[in-house]
Amino acid sequence: MVNRRKLNPDSSPMAAFGARIRRFREDRGWSQDVLAEHLSYSSQHISAVETCRKPPTLPFARELDRAFGNADTVDSFEREWRDIRHGSLLEGFPEYVGHEGRAAEIRLFEIGIIPGLLQTPAYASALAGGDVHRGTITPEQAAERVSVLAERQAKLVRLRPPTVLVVMDESCVRRPVGGPEVMGEQLEHLVAFAALPNTMLQVAPYDIGERRPFNLPMNLLTQPDRTVLAYAESQIRGHLDRESTFVLAALSAYHQLQAESLSQAASVAMINEVRKGIL
Repeated sequence: MVNRRKLNPDSSPMAAFGARIRRFREDRGWSQDVLAEHLSYSSQHISAVETCRKPPTLPFARELDRAFGNADTVDSFEREWRDIRHGSLLEGFPEYVGHEGRAAEIRLFEIGIIPGLLQTPAYASALAGGDVHRGTITPEQAAERVSVLAERQAKLVRLRPPTVLVVMDESCVRRPVGGPEVMGEQLEHLVAFAALPNTMLQVAPYDIGERRPFNLPMNLLTQPDRTVLAYAESQIRGHLDRESTFVLAALSAYHQLQAESLSQAASVAMINEVRKGIL
């Protein structure tokens, strides 16, 4: 073949992904043009993923699985994509997401941005777009991030949804993201979230001062068997903890945080006040 680039699947997980695409299509006698006929992606895009010039995305992996008849198998491209992506995520987060989707109760505390499970698509896209602008992720990775967040949110919509308790630092509400329209929609969504029968939303006001027990985001998951997991995250590392001493201390601190924070009614009033100010 002319201009056939040699692939080294051992050089990186992305290279292994690309080499596997080539092997699958060549086993069927397909060129990149033929494979493109089975996908919504061009042959140029397929070539770029095969040769690691573009990272694979979740939608692309799913289309490959449909084209090759590989969906919902242990050898699926979606599974391989998740392995690649999880390899670049903060330690503990992939495991946390798995437990999150099965949790009976979810307690969240966030600083600076709206918690992911409460973000609107436009707000999440604006945050991801900021990372693209700074050059820390690619546009494809930004799209993946928003897609994965939507999947996490969808898993909470079930016959018996979990109880979701959220405390947000006041900075989450007052920090503008995406412009007035995006932020207005996001704040409206928070008010709607607070009205659900299985949720509680509180704002920890600035004047809580030194009484705020957490200086980093904190997630606490109560599993169906009533065990509790704690997940804390810094800028460079995440940590999932099952050790009872730490988990019980974190749970106690969360209860203290709730006691110091505004009531849900007062929190919703603050959110509505901020929303009126940006419209």
